[in-house]
Amino acid sequence: MEKKIVVIRGGGDLASGVAACLHEAGYSVVITELAHPLVVRRMVSFAEAVFEGSCSVEGLVGRLANGIEETRAILSAGEVAVLVDPMAECVDHFDPVAIVDGRILKREVPDEFKPRKVIGLGPGFTVRENCWVAIETQRGQNLGKILTSGSTEADTGIPAAFMGYSRERVLYSPHGGVFKNLVRIGDLVEAGQAVAEINGEPIRSQIRGVARGLLRDGLEVGANVKVGDIDPTCEREVCFRISDKARKIGSAVVEALSQIE
Repeated sequence: MEKKIVVIRGGGDLASGVAACLHEAGYSVVITELAHPLVVRRMVSFAEAVFEGSCSVEGLVGRLANGIEETRAILSAGEVAVLVDPMAECVDHFDPVAIVDGRILKREVPDEFKPRKVIGLGPGFTVRENCWVAIETQRGQNLGKILTSGSTEADTGIPAAFMGYSRERVLYSPHGGVFKNLVRIGDLVEAGQAVAEINGEPIRSQIRGVARGLLRDGLEVGANVKVGDIDPTCEREVCFRISDKARKIGSAVVEALSQIE
């Protein structure tokens, strides 16, 4: 029997964790992305296939598709298909059981796919207004909660605290310009060390840890954009592993889809 298809908008780390959970649950997954996605946790993001042609997240292959027929072939091979399709126009070709909006835009988005079922991840979603169900993505006791009414929590603008660090563990662009790495994902960095630069101006880590995520070289970014992520555990393996948060959200999506028959 042909597998059911789920389309995921966005190929960042949270959306990719959801894709992995869906694949493990027996679904075929199509990810739609921008032509130049600004993804920080690249080692666990299927968005990397846009640049590399293919990538692997914990052994699951994501492959860039050039059109609908290539997408079907990739799905038949048991891989995740990645399409450059910002408006998710592929939905009309695949008739997915649901569309997961995993872009984490942190603002209200319109419902562009009625009457199809949309599962909204994170801030900006209100059940029956712009989604079928929503999944809470804020850390805390409600993380991964399936909402069948009401809205997800609003974005606080403050990264969740971890080992006593919040905003200190995130790297932001000081202004707009072209991004360049000075270290690699997985490298150990020290507090005060320059790990990247924008138009030649250094971006320094505020803490000691491993570079868990960094944008790709050459991408154009605006001011105050997240460009990196330092993990204070200093454990290199975390850079290449789907986070517990992404897994919990992915499990919630699978549970929500189990209600569709």
